[in-house]
Amino acid sequence: MVSRRTLAVLAAVALLAVAGVGAAYAAGLFSAGEYDRTTVTVVDDEDGTKLATVEVRVADTPQKRYTGLSDTASLDDGEGMLFVHPAEGDHAYVMRDMAFPLDIVFVDADGTITRIHHAPLPSEGTDESDLKRYEGRGKYVLEVPYGYTNRTGVDAGDRVTIRDWD
Repeated sequence: MVSRRTLAVLAAVALLAVAGVGAAYAAGLFSAGEYDRTTVTVVDDEDGTKLATVEVRVADTPQKRYTGLSDTASLDDGEGMLFVHPAEGDHAYVMRDMAFPLDIVFVDADGTITRIHHAPLPSEGTDESDLKRYEGRGKYVLEVPYGYTNRTGVDAGDRVTIRDWD
C-alpha cells in the first residue's frame, strides 16, 4: 500500500512538471515545430489569368495554427502562411502578437476565395479578449502582407491552387 506522504510527493512532482511545461511554452521555449512549405497560386475566376503566386509556410496542426505568424518579424510580397483545417467550416482569426498587418483570405475546400479581410495591427495594449475577430468560411486561410490582395487584384470568387507539400 502506498502511504499518504508518497502520494502527496507524487502529486507535488506532477504539479510542478505541468507548471514547468506551461511556463516553458509561454516563454516560447517550445516552438510549433518546423513548417512545411508549398506554393499557392491565385487565378482570376473569369478568365483564368494568374494574379499571384505565394510561397507559404503550412500551418496544418492546432499548435501551428495557434502560433501562426506571431513569431514572424515581417513578410515580403509573395510570402505568406497557409492555414489548413481538417474540414471546411466557419473560422475566426485574430491578430495575436503580430508585428505587421495582414490580408486574411478564406478559401473553401474547392479552392474558391470566399472572403478577404484587411487586418491592421490592434491598438497598443489591446487585451487578447478584445482582439477583433476576422471571420469567414473555408478549409484554408491564406495570410499575406497587408494590401497584397489589392495590389495583385485578388478578390472573392477567384480560384486558388495549392501545390502538394508532403
